[in-house]
Amino acid sequence: MSQDDVKGKFLWYELMTTDTKAAGEFYRRVIGWETKKAPLGDPAYTIISAGPSDIGGIMALPKELCDAGGRPGWGGYIAVDDVDAYVARVQAKGGALHRAPVDVPGVLRFAVVADPYGAVFTLFKGMSEQGPVPAPAGTPRHVGWHELLAGDGPGAFAFYSDLFGWTKAEAVDMGPMGVYQTFATGGAPVGGMMTKTPQTPAPFWLYYINVESVDAVVARAKEGGARLTLGPDQVPGGSWIAQLVDPQGAVFAIVGAKR
Repeated sequence: MSQDDVKGKFLWYELMTTDTKAAGEFYRRVIGWETKKAPLGDPAYTIISAGPSDIGGIMALPKELCDAGGRPGWGGYIAVDDVDAYVARVQAKGGALHRAPVDVPGVLRFAVVADPYGAVFTLFKGMSEQGPVPAPAGTPRHVGWHELLAGDGPGAFAFYSDLFGWTKAEAVDMGPMGVYQTFATGGAPVGGMMTKTPQTPAPFWLYYINVESVDAVVARAKEGGARLTLGPDQVPGGSWIAQLVDPQGAVFAIVGAKR
């Protein structure tokens, strides 16, 4: 798949955590991912795989971030054709630069940025045509939904739409919680965004992992020390979801057709 085919799509998911070994073991038992050390770049980087597909990584939360109050969390990488140009566009639209563009030799160039309301994401361009590609919708153990709890839902959609060309799909009226706007990155909807509740401390992206049985995964997660914060709940379309916090404190979510 060419760079043009993946432009503007989420293609990689990265967990920054305080205990990489324990986190890798937790997700291996709960989700069924395989882990391996990265062959290039940082030898401390752990690659997450779902069968033959590498889908993400695990790395230690840097001490300077911990000292500044940083917490474990998941981040999403969005493919672009020119990292530096997109950083400039993010800043021109009121976003922030958290980590300036840098190369991982032979692998990728990336930069960490935030939208105008504070939600963080990563821009990247692979250095070969053999990089990650989107999995078919519903593929188990892959991320199947991308949810933004935004500082301002309509404003955030305008930002991402202008930046990446994302398009509106169905809008769901959530009553007092406002409108949940689903979006597509070319093809079927892949996520949704809405204004966060006052109880949510800061805007953030939440990634939903496809699972075959939500109840079974919730049970394994609890046994492994995770905390269930929402669900299981059924959502429009019939799927079931749950939101959890892993043992190190990173928020993640699951989605499946079967409870």
